[in-house]
Amino acid sequence: MQKFDSIDEILDFAIKEEQKAVDMYLDLANKTKSPSVKKQLEIFANEEKKHKAKILQVKEGNLLALSREKVMNLKIAEYMADIDESEVINYQTALIFAMKKEKIAYRMYTELASVADDLEVEALFLELAQEEAKHKLHFEIEYDDHVHGEN
Repeated sequence: MQKFDSIDEILDFAIKEEQKAVDMYLDLANKTKSPSVKKQLEIFANEEKKHKAKILQVKEGNLLALSREKVMNLKIAEYMADIDESEVINYQTALIFAMKKEKIAYRMYTELASVADDLEVEALFLELAQEEAKHKLHFEIEYDDHVHGEN
């Protein structure tokens, strides 16, 4: 992980990463031919926008009410091969790609929490890690129900 010299640098990094996630989901949504996949990807782009807004609030000095609920992990993504954005051609590949991206985001926020020396920022990153875990779980359930279940 990159070296940070201040909380602001950590927050700026997280803001940029959330914007990248928004852009990625919207780009995939625009490329897909499936209306249901497009809708789901747009929903997740909006979730990433909410994450970015939370980080911006903390950066501006606003306190947030944070929770740390545990999220189940089906570990489906852990047994899937990595897939490139260009390989997202159908619902199955979109789900696999999204699972992998959410897993990476979870790890990023867990690592950012470990380097934050501000307790509020640490709590924010731990909550965001859990939200990314929820997204991954959603995609895993969707995969299990609609892709794996059909095979």
